[in-house]
Amino acid sequence: MWVNRIEVHDLRNIRESAVDLTAGLNIFVGRNAQGKTSLLEAVALLARGRSFRTEETASLVRRGASRLRSRGLASDDRRQTQLEVEIAAGERHLRVDGKEVPPRSYHGHLEAVVYSSDRLKVIHGPMRERRLYLDRAGAALWPTYRKAAADYERVLRQRNASLERGSADLPVWTDRWLQAAVELRCRRARYVERLRGSLKSGPTLAGEQSDISLHPEPLATQEAERQRLAEGVRQTQAQERHAGRTQLGPHRDQVRLELDGQDAAQSASSGQARSLLLALVLASLQVYREESGTAAVALLDDLDSELDAERALAVCRAVAAKGQALVTTAHPGWAERLGGAARVYRVEAGSVLAA
Repeated sequence: MWVNRIEVHDLRNIRESAVDLTAGLNIFVGRNAQGKTSLLEAVALLARGRSFRTEETASLVRRGASRLRSRGLASDDRRQTQLEVEIAAGERHLRVDGKEVPPRSYHGHLEAVVYSSDRLKVIHGPMRERRLYLDRAGAALWPTYRKAAADYERVLRQRNASLERGSADLPVWTDRWLQAAVELRCRRARYVERLRGSLKSGPTLAGEQSDISLHPEPLATQEAERQRLAEGVRQTQAQERHAGRTQLGPHRDQVRLELDGQDAAQSASSGQARSLLLALVLASLQVYREESGTAAVALLDDLDSELDAERALAVCRAVAAKGQALVTTAHPGWAERLGGAARVYRVEAGSVLAA
């Protein structure tokens, strides 16, 4: 899947811009704060209906404007689909071929995987960021994963409310929570297993071996996992009633990212963290391609600022050879080295001026 054309209105510093894209490698060149990353953000909005830079969607609207709109044409070998996201204060509208649809009907038409300094919180940030990375990527790949994550959040809220109130219906919600927790743990474990394989077979960008694992690791069968969770509930029931919150389960599980066996969250330098994030992005792209039979769009922001020129060029060529890649850089000379392998755009003051 790739994006043929993107039209952006009132997104950050972009007042109005329309860009025709190639199915391979697209390079956006410009100084800092000109709107390059915002163009990638507009494509991410089309793919998932949300930003990869902030959870405060209203902050994306250009100052002085009332709403933003990102519209694009997504294509594969069989069809072309018009996607549109419109955001205003307290509102979000998702449209497919001009018809407004709920999120469950919007998702699945296009997928994007992002490398950006804004995503480094996946490496060095709180554990929640690593769980979210897995759940969002898994949900984009498998509708059953998306349902499992949504079901778990819903049941967890209900069980926490029952704990807080000291309600008599707690055993009912505990039973439902056990079922939802086992389902999400197992699906998350399946996705991590696929990522581990891709990380091990992928390039070692920083010279170290990358790895990812879950703690606790799910047991061999769902019934065994359910029994372990049920025993955990029995052991923590006094703590739960005191706190009014569920004290264990997928929302508190650990996701460990490693470089050469060391916990990256604790030991990775800034450069190592960026290389690990890129390795994770490349692994996610590979898993998506293998599972779905199509390619996600790769959004690679400021790639050449951390990788040496040769490795950055190699990554761009490798990704674009298997799908569409949108890459930003502040260095025109670097983009020129790609020669005819890329379509190059110049971005200034929120406008795409030349290609």
